[in-house]
Amino acid sequence: MRLVISILLPWLGFFTIGRPIAGIICLFLQITLIGWLPAVIWAIYALGQYKTDKKIEKILKEKQ
Repeated sequence: MRLVISILLPWLGFFTIGRPIAGIICLFLQITLIGWLPAVIWAIYALGQYKTDKKIEKILKEKQ
């Protein structure tokens, strides 16, 4: 679901992963027609990093 949100409304994708300042910057980027594609790419990349961070946290908790 977050992937679909990140494609359609990239700025909202940042808010769902707890990065509101990046979301506001992404909103300004998305307002311009040229900046919409980079905003989508940035949101999808950030979502991938978020998922990776969550997996690492889970593994570290299991080892403790």
